[in-house]
Amino acid sequence: MLPLSQIKEIARMVMYAAEAEDLITMLKRIANVTRELVGAKYAALGVPDGHGGLRHFQVSGISTEQIAMMDHPPVGHGLIGAIMHEREVVMLENMRHDPRSVGFPEGHPDMTRMLGVPVQVGEQLFGMLYLTDKENGEPFDENDRWIVETLAGYAALAIADTQLRENEHRLTLLEERQRIGMELHDGIIQSLYALGMQLDLVRFASDSTPQKFQPVIDGLNTVIEDIRGYIMNLRLTHTKQRTCYEMVDDVVTRLYIPPHLKLLIEVPDILPPFDANGVDSLCLVLQEALSNAIRHAQAKTMGVRVQQNEYFFYMTIYDDGQGFDPETHVQDDMATHGLGLRNMRLRVNQHNGTLEIRSKPMMGTSVIVKLPITKRV
Repeated sequence: MLPLSQIKEIARMVMYAAEAEDLITMLKRIANVTRELVGAKYAALGVPDGHGGLRHFQVSGISTEQIAMMDHPPVGHGLIGAIMHEREVVMLENMRHDPRSVGFPEGHPDMTRMLGVPVQVGEQLFGMLYLTDKENGEPFDENDRWIVETLAGYAALAIADTQLRENEHRLTLLEERQRIGMELHDGIIQSLYALGMQLDLVRFASDSTPQKFQPVIDGLNTVIEDIRGYIMNLRLTHTKQRTCYEMVDDVVTRLYIPPHLKLLIEVPDILPPFDANGVDSLCLVLQEALSNAIRHAQAKTMGVRVQQNEYFFYMTIYDDGQGFDPETHVQDDMATHGLGLRNMRLRVNQHNGTLEIRSKPMMGTSVIVKLPITKRV
């Protein structure tokens, strides 16, 4: 067991993490303090998305440049998925020897020992803490396990509280936009219309020249159109402020996913670094790529993965279906029904990005969209 003083220190550090302004920062802080307390080289905190993948995955001990070099971020398979699904502590001397291991993606730092702990309260799972390789070269021990399990208990409460506050904030903003829009439309605009009608009556009933009133009426009409535009912007603001995860989830809900097809959403719950036009283009590309996979891939699993670094935003749509020869397929597709593929490329090119198709017969397909980050919204 841990001494009371150490438990208090753990609680203090988690409380510091919970003071973060947003969930992503808080998860990052928890990963940092966990790595510091145990003396591990690497630590990570994953949050499940409810679809078998990860909604968030924040790491500590790995630089942004190292993350950008990886083929893809963790997706909730292998040992990471084992903790998520089995909800048991995992402590290993060598991860590669465990039958649940699926290896590392290309570019991933080499890791050997592992300590993984579920972050939960009762039956409710809020995340998974992972630590690999201690700085002193020693294996993880029972004291390390007690530290991480204690911290995980406090972290679960902090994550639950932050998620609740963010959901309440989103609901409040949406309700406030709707209220303002209704009041502007039903109150101010109607009053301005009435004022304009009265001016029209005065203009034709007055002995003065009617043209004298025209600038006033034109000005009123301009104000009315401005306010109507403002109302439309209020209604669109909710769409513009969707996170990457919400953006993908919205596209997925509009498609029919066959019962036999497993869908993985590996997308962070952060705002996309693009304006509304860029987000719309991404959604249309995503919809076309998913539709193609559903109709033609004959896959058992397909997924959407989003990741970004300081300079680029990546969206990958992949499946484990029958695949094809990209060069032959693209030529055939453009000759017959290439409008979908052509439109996808055009939409990506409009934002100075690239669209790459990777596929091999019987080895699945990946559609990779790469866009430069030039504007943060």
